[in-house]
Amino acid sequence: MSLTRRDFARSTAVTGAGVVLAGSVGALATAPQALAATDLDGAEDAHGHPGIGYGPLLPDPDGLLALPAGFSYRVVTYSGRTRLESGEPTPSNHDGTAAFAGPRGAVLLVNNHELKGPRANWEHPVPLAEGLVYDPAASGGCTVVEVRRDHVAEWVGIAGTSTNCAGGSTPWGTWLTCEETEDRAGQNGMTKDHGYVFEVDPADRRANRVPKPLKALGRYAHEAVVADPKRGHLFLTEDASGPNGLFYRWTPPQGFHHGRGRLRTLADDAGVLQAFRCFDSGGRFVDDLSRATRTGTVYGVDWVDVPDRDAATVPVRKQFTDGQVTRARKLEGMWWGDGGVYVVSSYAREESPVQHDGQVWFYDPRRRTLTLKVLLGTGGEFDGPDNITVSPYGGLVIAEDGEGAQHLFGATDGGRTYPIARNELNLGTESAPAYSEFTGVTFSPDGHTLFANIQEPGIMLAITGPWKRQRRG
Repeated sequence: MSLTRRDFARSTAVTGAGVVLAGSVGALATAPQALAATDLDGAEDAHGHPGIGYGPLLPDPDGLLALPAGFSYRVVTYSGRTRLESGEPTPSNHDGTAAFAGPRGAVLLVNNHELKGPRANWEHPVPLAEGLVYDPAASGGCTVVEVRRDHVAEWVGIAGTSTNCAGGSTPWGTWLTCEETEDRAGQNGMTKDHGYVFEVDPADRRANRVPKPLKALGRYAHEAVVADPKRGHLFLTEDASGPNGLFYRWTPPQGFHHGRGRLRTLADDAGVLQAFRCFDSGGRFVDDLSRATRTGTVYGVDWVDVPDRDAATVPVRKQFTDGQVTRARKLEGMWWGDGGVYVVSSYAREESPVQHDGQVWFYDPRRRTLTLKVLLGTGGEFDGPDNITVSPYGGLVIAEDGEGAQHLFGATDGGRTYPIARNELNLGTESAPAYSEFTGVTFSPDGHTLFANIQEPGIMLAITGPWKRQRRG
């Protein structure tokens, strides 16, 4: 992310954060005043029912990842230490990731590398693999990682892109990598315009040759994207400020059918790109999502056409006047599940009407409603939600990008939270410790392994253990 919550905190007085989460991941609207508790022991409750979570996190003697008893991790890639098939070191700054079923039982992961600006700025940029380069001046891109029981291989999926952030997987088995930048050719050392989405096929290396920006999806500070498998819409978040960013929907042209490589065939102005506009139960316009201060808040949603999706002279979010669209600060990770889109707003500060330490919303495309599911308040153990995924064991798994210690944590259908992992790699000093955020949280196709990244220096981890279905709590 171009500006993490930790970066913002260095210049802003902020407090800790607690968690409020209402209802189930399927409905998630049953307890709008519920304060989530944190279960640290995983034991039975007063009624003899199994506890929430997996127990307390145990320090790692290797100083990398604290986990509950019975769990273990494997380092899959490590920037500067592991190597690609071509011999170069694994690039740094791991970000959005998705897992796909590979051949003969393998798991294929596509891993974004959030590297901005000229290549000289980074010790381990994404290598400029022949035929896979968009802009030879850019540092970012993504790699494909093949994981087998006793073997790991990694290669370049796309190179010469910039600030590849959360991204998103598609129902047809590809990865959409998002550039969180608005740099044009001639800015910041770039030789081509940036701020686009690109498609990467983890299973077909030839399909990735001669990268083509999907200009129909707009040029802005893209964060994440998800696809509606029924209606064909793509939903996209924008992580930006001055003014705050937007939540977008792209509608494909009539007669278009999604599939591997089909997006590359579209004209630059194909389909319709729109930004959302919310209104409350009284029909009153809502200017910013930070206005919602209670979980269970439901807004209606309309969609407003984007005038110039390629932002030839004016950034997309600045093409709208006050009153035309709804905005939000730090629109981050998304995940499709339960027939809709889970959307994160990591925090809001002075740039927003109301301050908060994190929200998770659910957009229901059938009802065209947006419901506040998670609200991060003060005094809790976890803060700063970023990448998220829907867990096959119930509820959500959330990657933390907050202050101090950084966690992977779960939220049950009933609103209880529990720790899954803690980053113990101190990038600071003993007196002033600093810990990088978690990114790229995703389960393997069989649900047995939770993959996650420590963004800096860039470490992909595979976590296994006695996973269990979490009761509502």
